[in-house]
Amino acid sequence: MIMAESFLFSIADSLIAKLASQLYEEASRVMGLYQHLQEFTRTLSLVKAVLLDAEQKQEHNHELREWLKQLKRVFSDAQDVLDEVECQTLQNQVVKAHGTTKTKVGRFFSTSNPLVFRYKMAQQIKDINNRLDKVAADRHKFGLQTIDVDTRVVHRREMTHSHVSDSDVIGREHDKEEIIHLLMQKNPIDVDKSLPVIPIVGMGGLGKTTLAKFVFNDARINECFPLKMWVCVSENFDIKQMIVRIINSANDSASHSHAPGFQQNLNILDMEQLQNQLRNKLVGEKFLLVLDDVWNEDRVKWVELRALIQVGAAAGSAVLVTTRSHSIASMMGTVSSHILEGLSLEDSISLFVKWAFKEGEEENYPHLINIGIDIVKKCRGIPLAVRTIGSLLFSKFEANEWEYVRDREIWNLPQKKEDILPTLKLSYDLMPSYLRQCFALFSLYPKDYEFVNFEVANLWGALGLLGSLKKNMTQDVANQYFCELQSRSFIQDFVSYGTVYTFKIHDLVHDLALFVAKDECLLINSHVQSIPESIRHLSFVENDLDDKSISSKSVGVRTILFPKDGVGAKSEAFFTLVSRYKYLHILNLSYSSVETLPYFIGKLKHLRSLCLYNNKKIRGLPDSICKLQSLQVLDLGGCMELEALPKGLRKLISLRDFVITTKQAVLPENDIANLSSLQYLTIQCCDNVESLFSGIELPYLKALTVNSCKRLEALPLDSKHFPALETLCIGNCDQLELSKGHEDQKFILKLKAILFTSMPQIETLPHWLQGSIKTLLSLRLEHCHNLEVLPDWLPMVTCLKALDIKDCSKLHSLPDGINCLTALERLQIIDCPELFRKYTL
Repeated sequence: MIMAESFLFSIADSLIAKLASQLYEEASRVMGLYQHLQEFTRTLSLVKAVLLDAEQKQEHNHELREWLKQLKRVFSDAQDVLDEVECQTLQNQVVKAHGTTKTKVGRFFSTSNPLVFRYKMAQQIKDINNRLDKVAADRHKFGLQTIDVDTRVVHRREMTHSHVSDSDVIGREHDKEEIIHLLMQKNPIDVDKSLPVIPIVGMGGLGKTTLAKFVFNDARINECFPLKMWVCVSENFDIKQMIVRIINSANDSASHSHAPGFQQNLNILDMEQLQNQLRNKLVGEKFLLVLDDVWNEDRVKWVELRALIQVGAAAGSAVLVTTRSHSIASMMGTVSSHILEGLSLEDSISLFVKWAFKEGEEENYPHLINIGIDIVKKCRGIPLAVRTIGSLLFSKFEANEWEYVRDREIWNLPQKKEDILPTLKLSYDLMPSYLRQCFALFSLYPKDYEFVNFEVANLWGALGLLGSLKKNMTQDVANQYFCELQSRSFIQDFVSYGTVYTFKIHDLVHDLALFVAKDECLLINSHVQSIPESIRHLSFVENDLDDKSISSKSVGVRTILFPKDGVGAKSEAFFTLVSRYKYLHILNLSYSSVETLPYFIGKLKHLRSLCLYNNKKIRGLPDSICKLQSLQVLDLGGCMELEALPKGLRKLISLRDFVITTKQAVLPENDIANLSSLQYLTIQCCDNVESLFSGIELPYLKALTVNSCKRLEALPLDSKHFPALETLCIGNCDQLELSKGHEDQKFILKLKAILFTSMPQIETLPHWLQGSIKTLLSLRLEHCHNLEVLPDWLPMVTCLKALDIKDCSKLHSLPDGINCLTALERLQIIDCPELFRKYTL
């Protein structure tokens, strides 16, 4: 099935939107390019009008596919030329605002001279116009219809939480009871008895993980197992990483209760230290360990891990395993596998109705139910298929729309047992063009990756997929796209932390992303010898690949990622590859260990995102980074040896998201205050900083995170200086007095999300938070060991949706009227012994 050229309508749409914007109209007139760009827009509009029809017909027409490939090359070059215009405009703004006479004179004699630039751009645009004219003339060959509007809209539901309640699961009650019975059997562990291991086996999409969660969250299991751990295994069964995940899960025994970014970093420990930590966690404990989605067939690795988790385990401990493989289940299991079958037709119909209609709505559409039954029969009892196709038809009430889905020929294609489900392909085919591009980029991340909304939004935004001209709206647009993807059941395990949330995608959905993105996205591992010309996005998923000579036919790479924890660039040789890609938009060097960045980084003027997260060796950054006027994201988090921030930060006029770790004692606050696009600021591990924000204003800042700043004493915040602030996260700042600097506060913040973690000085919440009574949606308090009471005003926060309190050992009561929090969707109270004692007496 061909889907390679399925993004073209969206690309054409974004190009036309850019050309119609005030920025491009003004820039093109100033540069004398207005007429050239008008001609290009006219031809582009003619081509765009037939693209939707062409995308649908390409599957059966080789010549049409080749025509679309030619168009794609022209569009790609056009994007690069328009980016040049945007870069030049931004540079002009910076020179005007911050340039000296010397820089202005130097600019006149450089290739950035307006006359030189105008001539060069005119030639490039004329060339692209000619190429587009030639390709566009061939559109008449194919008898294409004009469809100028993408009607594949998504009817959105509200985001749903990942917790599996009884009402969410249909047709699995019997399976659940069987497994709980096995888990609760008396199984004393002694020299002759192995740790009981119960495998759940079934093909992809049958709901093995859902069933395991159904069991994991059952009240009887909570009573039977004081310690519960959940580990997603997927394809990486590295023993060290498995131990790290088990320890982290033991530290966080309530699944998903950790906020992103505050989990213990165990990767720095050696194997002996990790084994000791694991032993300390498990010794004498009666535990349930779920190993979800196991692919490892190496018996030696499994025996080694089993020996480590079995030492000191209390009688009755057990392991629950989910896998697609019968041979893996046989290797690991100590009892017969629980074989998960497809749902019955009756249960499949019930599940379908739940996802296709609002509650009770189906009674008004009996004719649609009849068509739906025919569709459900094609799903072969696979819950993921039923749920996806139900989501696809949600809030669609025209019979012809349902019949179109029922009668699609994709159902008749020969299917291997583990093929990507036809329902997923169909749902993708009927997805709006703009959403397809965004979805395809999930292929750059490993299976079972836990996505954070800000991370994905930054990726999409840096590639111009969120409407790059609406810079203050990008997160809102991204959140809309997340809602649409969840409405189609393409994302799952959604956990909200107020304005931040995490999610995952199913293995089969990940397979689909790999399939649709194979011509543009490439995962680099030891098997890859060369990078094909069509590739635009690279993801390095193994260590020590940067020393390997990889030939590259592509010069148009836009993205370089290192998405796996602990995997990063290890040598300067890697930058030889980077230097080939002058149109690079995203350079993510997380977990790298290079000591310096080459000066040429400052010449990558198209760069939108530069990430050096957890680079432990880098000491300095070239000041040339401040020439990157298109830069939207700069992440220096965890760069513990960084002596100072580069000079000239105020020139980064597009910077929206800034993460800072540095040894500097005083941050360049005036430069930071001049970052007119800044919305998200994180200051972490700045151990020498004693004070912040002495009178500066950050008018557009939406989220502020301050973490692990050991000497920080004051953090004055008010709505005069921070009028847009919605999210505040503060953690591990032992000297910080939250009331200091707020004594005579007149300008009250209106926060939506608050997280305080590891703040021993907090005995109750600071009084100035009371100003957020009418806006607060999420409150999280973790490891605040001297917190004794919650304020009396807390029950008045009537829009609060999530209240999470963890490991606050002195908290002895909840305020009267806590039951007035009627909007509350999640209440988690964990490891609060005084509270437990009071409310169980």
